[in-house]
Amino acid sequence: HPPPVATDKEEQKRLLENRPDQPRHAKVLRIAIIGAPNAGKSTLSNQLLGRKVFPVSRKVHTTRCKARGVITHEDTQLIILDTPGLTNPLKAKRHNLDEAMLTDPWDSMKHADLVLVLVDVSDHWTRNSLSKEVLKCLSQFPHIPSVLVLNKVDILKKKFLLLEIATDLTEGIVNGKKLEVKSALKQDSSSSAKSPLHITRASPPESKVPGSPFGQEKNQAQEGSGLDKSSDVGDAVTVEAQEPKHHGPEDLKDVKGWPHFQEIFMLAALRGEEVDTLKRYLLMQAKPGPWEFHSNVLTNQSPQEICDNIIREKILEYLPLEVPYGVTQVTEMWEEGECGELLIMQSLLVPRESHKRMLIGRGGKVISRIAREAGQDLMNVFLCDVRLKLKVEVK
Repeated sequence: HPPPVATDKEEQKRLLENRPDQPRHAKVLRIAIIGAPNAGKSTLSNQLLGRKVFPVSRKVHTTRCKARGVITHEDTQLIILDTPGLTNPLKAKRHNLDEAMLTDPWDSMKHADLVLVLVDVSDHWTRNSLSKEVLKCLSQFPHIPSVLVLNKVDILKKKFLLLEIATDLTEGIVNGKKLEVKSALKQDSSSSAKSPLHITRASPPESKVPGSPFGQEKNQAQEGSGLDKSSDVGDAVTVEAQEPKHHGPEDLKDVKGWPHFQEIFMLAALRGEEVDTLKRYLLMQAKPGPWEFHSNVLTNQSPQEICDNIIREKILEYLPLEVPYGVTQVTEMWEEGECGELLIMQSLLVPRESHKRMLIGRGGKVISRIAREAGQDLMNVFLCDVRLKLKVEVK
């Protein structure tokens, strides 16, 4: 079980400053998760960690800063660099975003040993091409191994589209080999049946990696997640791939995919489907090296930061677009109660009376829902009872 986060600021600080406990054959892997805003990066990070330490909401730019998550498993430590969605200066200005939102994802890439590129396959506007920001990021760090993760496959009704999406996003090349995509399903656009997916490399790799989708005999693809190694399918549709193309940053404007991914994973992060398969793969990619954090550390954020982020997430979720970005949070109380419970009181300062009314809601419904749900999330993070009180004031 993942360790809880310390409720005391000083204790968490001590843990972070503690010399890491080093096992004899310590291994480490630093993973940057990048993608367009709202692709599900924080949801995936939380699922990999086993506790919710990163804020999640349907609104874009819920993640405001780069935070680390730490997974310690036996002699291996995975460090997840949860980054804000890759955006551009124009959008950053529109959402009143900090300068750091533009630089943090690039910063994380500099420190990563492996990059996961997350794509939301349920968004039909964006799913067939990587965003310009993601392509730019990959082309500037071509030496860092990258893995394509197709997320939200459970929402995609027509599973055969995954074949087309995978081919577009990889330009038909994975790990230097041509992709052959076979499907037992006829290309019938009206069908939304779950089809077995078979994506094989034309020339199979020399070594099979246990836990890697290409090295698995079991047909997980029946759920539309994971890739299968077998190719003996009746009525197979083969998608022939082009030869690998190499891109410099200057010719990215006509490019849709990246032909240098090492693997493809298909999963549903929100439901936790296939997340373990990805986690096993990541553990196997770790290289010998000293741990950076003590094994009791789950995140480098302070308890207050986690609390602020989770409350902010709920405000983003339940209020109209313009309101949440103007809320200022002030923690008035943070102390341990008589029975060991954590007592938190926070003031939410808003610029207008109309915003205050919206945030409180009719009969106090909105604010009490925010307090209740945020309190439950915080119990999961700190593994103790949490009493959270919120009050709203016009600043």
